[in-house]
Amino acid sequence: MSEDEAERHRAKMARRKAVQDAEVAAKTIEKGLLMVHTGAGKGKSTAAFGLALRMLGQGRGVGVVQFIKGAWSTGERGVLERLPGLEWHSMGEGFTWETQDRARDIAACRRAWERALELMQRPGLGLLVLDELCIALRYGYLPVEEVLAGLAGRPAMLHAVVTGRNAPPALVEAADLVTEMLPVKHHFAAGVKAQAGIEF
Repeated sequence: MSEDEAERHRAKMARRKAVQDAEVAAKTIEKGLLMVHTGAGKGKSTAAFGLALRMLGQGRGVGVVQFIKGAWSTGERGVLERLPGLEWHSMGEGFTWETQDRARDIAACRRAWERALELMQRPGLGLLVLDELCIALRYGYLPVEEVLAGLAGRPAMLHAVVTGRNAPPALVEAADLVTEMLPVKHHFAAGVKAQAGIEF
């Protein structure tokens, strides 16, 4: 790279830094965020557990409530449950097509939601992960309006992340951050089964 090219690059990056610094300085609001990880792609819960690790690393507590999952042991649960500051509750009974009992699924989701409401009031909790709550809402196991009211009533600095496919429009509207995972390519389509350390 010539001296002229190096100087042009330096000047370009200096201008970019000035723009970025001004953008960051303009952000003054601090609040507990409502985040939604949805979509048909893989990685919604995995991303939420990454946030859990980040919050624990900042010295703040984390609560996890799983609404549908819970009938099997997963790698992330095995590690995260051992970390100080994290409270984990797997309150589902497995995928809805496995239980085949709507009343049982509704009762399990109701218990999970009550636990989530309890956790929202825990002092020192920085993040609440509501794993697969979108599935419970999609199937009408919990009223969307009730869940939104509960989330709106959480402490001002408590972050919450909701995962699951088919996030209802009202949840998307209420959220501060919505990420949609898109299935560009998936190994299941090629006949590869679920594997330890990747899917669970």
